[in-house]
Amino acid sequence: MQSSADFVLFNAGQLLTMASGREPLRGPRLRQIRILQDGGIAVGQGKILEVGKSSYIRRKFRANKEFDAGGRVVSPGFVDPHTHIVYAGDRLDEFELRIQGADYLEILHAGGGIISTVQKTRMATSDELVGEGMRRLDKMLACGTTTAEIKTGYGLDTQSELRMLRVIEELDKQHRVDIVPTFLPAHAIPTEYRERPDHYVDLVCREMIPAAWNWYRTSRFFSKRVPFFADVFCEKNAFDARQLRQILETACDLGFRLKAHTDEFTNLGASRVAIELGATSIDHLDEITVEDIEQLAASKTVAVVTPTVNFNSGALKFANARALIDTGCAVALSTDFNPGSAPCPSMPMAIAIACRYQRLLPSEAFASATINAAHAIGLGESVGSLEPGKSADFVVFDCNDFRQIAYEFGGSLILKVFKRGTEILRDQIDE
Repeated sequence: MQSSADFVLFNAGQLLTMASGREPLRGPRLRQIRILQDGGIAVGQGKILEVGKSSYIRRKFRANKEFDAGGRVVSPGFVDPHTHIVYAGDRLDEFELRIQGADYLEILHAGGGIISTVQKTRMATSDELVGEGMRRLDKMLACGTTTAEIKTGYGLDTQSELRMLRVIEELDKQHRVDIVPTFLPAHAIPTEYRERPDHYVDLVCREMIPAAWNWYRTSRFFSKRVPFFADVFCEKNAFDARQLRQILETACDLGFRLKAHTDEFTNLGASRVAIELGATSIDHLDEITVEDIEQLAASKTVAVVTPTVNFNSGALKFANARALIDTGCAVALSTDFNPGSAPCPSMPMAIAIACRYQRLLPSEAFASATINAAHAIGLGESVGSLEPGKSADFVVFDCNDFRQIAYEFGGSLILKVFKRGTEILRDQIDE
């Protein structure tokens, strides 16, 4: 007797399940991803009921709707674990300055960079921020992203940071991409505190973090059991390792899960502190040391690398993702979609860059952009792989070998995107 399903996908030439056994993939397992030939997926109430050979799935399940993938590649929806997409304005002038040789820290110290976006974001209305955020999420969805983290950090005062959280919540209400919120009031030292940064850190710990936690407890994220993260940008002209520890310890005591921007331009010892505090992820890692990599490999903290940032700046040096993987770290990929250092909505582009400049194999890059990225935002048990009980989020690509997605760049091979088993993005293909 057949079981009932709402939807069945069949005839996937390569079905990339990314099954990982409830842990991120590490070392050799990153390249030994599970690929099912002629695969099928049965979906019920938005979740995956079963994955298997097409003939088995169609024999076992009677579905209200079926889709023939036509021998194409099907993978989990991408998970982007590091974005800054709630902001106003642009940084086109700085783009030209960088082309002419100015570096990120020089621009930041001169009052540009993050601070210039803070000024524009403070002046924008909430409706304007929601509208721009929706358009950016549309771009990410068109590139196959079905779950994303979004940070605050362009407010840098209590009122503005809380408003950013409310905008992030509204985006989660309105858009089909699922969102995980991160509180990043320690993104830069605001102009009014430039000569007294410790006073700003005290404000973050005394007022902003408790206020954000109170917001979370009444938000839709809390009721949906979506984790809430606190983050710090540890860098010259921003926050040092001592300040990072103070902020993250304060957040952890309230119940936040932890993240940290570390070792992007300068190694200030932040990775060691964040790992010691049990951070879910540390991100960037261009200047991480061998000793820190070994500590990271022995921990549960996920290493999030952001190759789009280096590509955007024209840098020749990238985070040593090859060493991170070979040492045994859990590695994830992100776009770091933001107005300054990485105006990129595309996880396939991040994959393409990582394969070329960080020497990831396509299998390693795909795992880093799906199941490992899900673990980097605390959702490894609900998204990031095609396994029974997880959200039925998957992408159909116009190719029959997943390596083509890393090999080809500059266009899009994405034909369909399904969220909870419902088609939310489509191209014109024969069915």
